[in-house]
Amino acid sequence: MAADPIKIGLLEDVSGDLALIGMPKLHGSELAVEEINKAGGIMGRKIELMHLDPQGDNARYQEFTRRLLSRDKVDVLIGGITSASREAVRPIVNRTKTPYFYTNQYEGGVCDANMISTGAVPEQQFSTLIPYMVEKFGKKVYVIAADYNFGQISADWNRMLLKELGGTVVGEEFIPLGVSQFAQTIQNIQRAKPDWLLTINVGAAQDSFFEQAQAAKLNLPMASSIKIMLGFEHKRFAPPALNRMNASANWFEEIDTPQANAFKQRWRAKYPDEAYINDMGYNAYVTVYLYKNLVEAAKSTKLDDLRKVIATGDACVDAPEGKVCIDPKSQHTSHHMRLISVDEKHNVKVMKDFGTIQPYWLGKIGCDLTKKNDKKQYTPSELPGKS
Repeated sequence: MAADPIKIGLLEDVSGDLALIGMPKLHGSELAVEEINKAGGIMGRKIELMHLDPQGDNARYQEFTRRLLSRDKVDVLIGGITSASREAVRPIVNRTKTPYFYTNQYEGGVCDANMISTGAVPEQQFSTLIPYMVEKFGKKVYVIAADYNFGQISADWNRMLLKELGGTVVGEEFIPLGVSQFAQTIQNIQRAKPDWLLTINVGAAQDSFFEQAQAAKLNLPMASSIKIMLGFEHKRFAPPALNRMNASANWFEEIDTPQANAFKQRWRAKYPDEAYINDMGYNAYVTVYLYKNLVEAAKSTKLDDLRKVIATGDACVDAPEGKVCIDPKSQHTSHHMRLISVDEKHNVKVMKDFGTIQPYWLGKIGCDLTKKNDKKQYTPSELPGKS
């Protein structure tokens, strides 16, 4: 008799405002599961992928999390796009012994034994990007950010790093999700006369900013931790709307290495019509393989056993970007980071290769999941020990 399948519960938005960037996450997960199952599964057990679409609704995220954990008894939960969705899911997962993988780049700071984070974090993105922008373009920055924890905490990181570099935030706007009109914001930017913009706006509606800024001939250098690699705006909008955009990324489809090209070939064979293989789809793919390696090393799907493997410091996967490993203290992953820039024809060029950067910040401020489970999210202005 065949062994029971390993059940992966997948929560990804494939309809609604975030569908454009969420669909590659479903595809990346499906591709990894198909490849692993073809090769014999995990410890001889096939993977069963159980996907639900929360449509960007946090209440639905909570309902679907309960369903997958209680009724479907999944072995692992993967997914969520926004940080708000992750924070809606996390307390529910924490009442169980189910591992939860969050697969997006994000604002960082979550110190939680149930959660393994496989996307890039600020010390890998902002700590490389902001010094580059200050050195190249100047010290006056205007910030446009989505008005929820991702945008607010990312802006917090920007303020901290700018202060160290002697820079100034000349304006900061937090935009509610779904807003698509930016005439007033563009006027505010023109009055503030920044050297460059930090654009951490989120979703299809907020991305309208780029075409409107182009129409107003703003043409300022821009920086982001999410543009290009996540929302592939350089493919969605006509040039030169994304001209002078700079981003720090562990994955973007234009990476030209043998491993990356082989991965893209496999993806395109299965999904020839994909608009762009974005960072989130890539992370989703890598995460399933990372989970496979963890289970096989632990000879178990139980969270405590997986965490014993993570504690060795040898929980790794050979990914298309290079080797990716889980840091035992924070349960976040190392990444090979590159700084990329977009020209007026929307070509992407690698400006700097930073090599592998560890997720060091949480460990530095006192998060150590090998010793205690904080179950908290820390920020540059809310550190451990501060009330």
